[in-house]
Amino acid sequence: MTATLPTTVAPETGRRPRRRGAGAWRVVTLAVLGLYFLVPIAASVWYSSRSNGALTAEFYTGIPSAPGFAEAFGRSLVLAVLTVVLSLLLMLPTMVLVDLRLPRLRPTVEILTLLPLVLPPIALVVGVRSVLAWAPDYFYGTPLAEAFFALQEPSLPWILVLVYVVLALPFVYRALDAGIRSVDLRTLTEAARSLGASWPRVLVGVVLPVLRTSVLNAAFLTLALVLGEYTIASILGFQTFPTWIVEVSGSQPQLSVSVSVLSLVVTWGLLLLISALDRRRAGKDS
Repeated sequence: MTATLPTTVAPETGRRPRRRGAGAWRVVTLAVLGLYFLVPIAASVWYSSRSNGALTAEFYTGIPSAPGFAEAFGRSLVLAVLTVVLSLLLMLPTMVLVDLRLPRLRPTVEILTLLPLVLPPIALVVGVRSVLAWAPDYFYGTPLAEAFFALQEPSLPWILVLVYVVLALPFVYRALDAGIRSVDLRTLTEAARSLGASWPRVLVGVVLPVLRTSVLNAAFLTLALVLGEYTIASILGFQTFPTWIVEVSGSQPQLSVSVSVLSLVVTWGLLLLISALDRRRAGKDS
């Protein structure tokens, strides 16, 4: 009787064979996308750096001294900072509370924060303008009328901050929700509370450091939204950075293009700065 030896089967490596041409398609796709973004920027730089057929930097060096630039850019920057602060103060405690105490309300909060994406901004601003038009007359002589007038102060229009907070809710919610789902907040907060920390201290000393990447992403998205928003500020009659660019484009088109290019570079710089800060803190923590 002959014994048969078991045949050995080579273990599977788990690697799928790479299809031919996959790398080439990736290169072509990235090249097309790169050209899609870089060609308009290069054309804008070329247009804004020529005068009378010669290369010049006068349209870039003259940006700080351009009439109205400092005021408009400073106003938009202040509006952006206020919007970021109010959005985080509103959404961060709310989402932490929902995650820890009221998980059944998560779908409701998600639907409410997505409403600004469903409601067209033009409809929102028309409604806001209608309220601002009749409310001061209707409540004339009362503190509420004074509050409506204060909201429309041209130097610092708080009404824009309130509207921008509403528009930023979907982006802030998504950024914070991604961070909250990736960590165990319940265990961290219970440990901090067992050591005697108050809820404000837990929020500042435990939640914020853990969610720093999500908070930075939410702040960047909100900042980019405010610095690029034109429709609402224009309809309500306030001069911000985008409305100033459009106003200047009629008389000095090359200057407006150079300012647009510079704003794009500043936005990219802020994104790289946020990424660098996050990597630096992550390296220190590890």
